[in-house]
Amino acid sequence: MSEPKSMSDERFLAAFLDASMPPAGFDHLGHLRAAWLLLQRRPLEAAVIDTCEAIDRLANRLGVPGKYHRTLSEALVRLMADGGAGDPALAWPDFLAANAGLVDDARGVLATHYSDEVLNSPAARQGFVPPDRLPLP
Repeated sequence: MSEPKSMSDERFLAAFLDASMPPAGFDHLGHLRAAWLLLQRRPLEAAVIDTCEAIDRLANRLGVPGKYHRTLSEALVRLMADGGAGDPALAWPDFLAANAGLVDDARGVLATHYSDEVLNSPAARQGFVPPDRLPLP
């Protein structure tokens, strides 16, 4: 399998969804790319479910199930949607440039919505927990 960064969007998304993605694709930018691709192709709620389920599957296949965090994953997909990820006119590089905070400081962006106590709780890791600060868009 080729390097995840050089995969076509279709091949990358297929490998993400069927959990055949190599470990190099299991990183923050890989998760963002997969969510962006899903938001380009599906309604928000379907993109949220598919992204979260695929990250969980991939984490399990790679032997790192503890890396999956439901609330963090779902909140980021919702923030990405608000940042224009579902707009077919917004190319991936343009989305990244317009949403640099989600790339460089996702935890900082999430801190606007979640306290550390809530985001780091076992409940937030296992299932979606609503924000305790500002609502998600």
